[in-house]
Amino acid sequence: MGKKLTYLLGILLTIVIGTLVYCYLCHACHCSLGFRKAVNKPNTISETSRAKIEDSKIQNPFVISDTNTKLNIKSTANFNFNASNFSILKPISPNLDIAIGDLKNYLDTNPSKSIEITGYYKANETNTSAFPNLGIARANSIKNYLVTKGFSSKKINTSGRLNASLVTNENDVYEGPLNLIIKDIDHNDNRITALANKIKQDPIILYFANAQTSIELTSQQRQKIADISTYLDKVDTAKVIVTGHTDDKGKRTTNLNVSQKRANFAKNYLVQNGISDSKIKVIAAGPDTPIATNTTEEGRAKNRRVEITINELK
Repeated sequence: MGKKLTYLLGILLTIVIGTLVYCYLCHACHCSLGFRKAVNKPNTISETSRAKIEDSKIQNPFVISDTNTKLNIKSTANFNFNASNFSILKPISPNLDIAIGDLKNYLDTNPSKSIEITGYYKANETNTSAFPNLGIARANSIKNYLVTKGFSSKKINTSGRLNASLVTNENDVYEGPLNLIIKDIDHNDNRITALANKIKQDPIILYFANAQTSIELTSQQRQKIADISTYLDKVDTAKVIVTGHTDDKGKRTTNLNVSQKRANFAKNYLVQNGISDSKIKVIAAGPDTPIATNTTEEGRAKNRRVEITINELK
């Protein structure tokens, strides 16, 4: 009896231990699987909730309408900008992109319609753009974004306007500092022709100190850049011609290099402000085309320049 009891107790103990081990391993497996699922599960709910919270706080929702065609497009999101900045804050809300898609469909089916984008700014903001004010710089940033979505720049006009009532949110961000209006397309080609003549007759001329390769723009030069940007939007074959020049002091090879750097500075500045790289042609003229004598310092100062104008390629 003693041996049988010991044998039975051994079997019972083995069953108990096996059961405990099985439960432990099974529990660990389930816990581990549950952890993996929690880690790998897309955070779509929280991201969506966050987007809704952000959108609900927008000061100026995206709204565009046309009473003549009963167009009425709205989004709780909009284009946002940091104070004293003209670059659109990204990522763009999916809600806004849906509204933009609706707007594109509307313009595609109404070829006689165009958009007027007015960007707003405040007087105490610092304008670091190449445009006359941050408002038009912001409007052009929006225009460039719309072009990436398939819009034609020919159907978009931009302007800027001072708006003293603008306020930033707690993150120093302007939410929707803009206004969009649907208009009939102006087919007045004389206005574009007049703009081209104005640019060619009075090109942008940037003067550089000796060996200098960068410069600050005046308000008049910024307006000329705005005119050039408008012309490029309306004429497919138009290009910006950026030509760097030097005086005749020093080696010609050095002067050619300096003129190239000056032209590249102007080109990069234009690209940073939304003018397509493919629309810009750079020429390094060195000392070869002076506009004044190189025998005086006054004359040499005039020859150290970059000229920015346009040309229509056939």
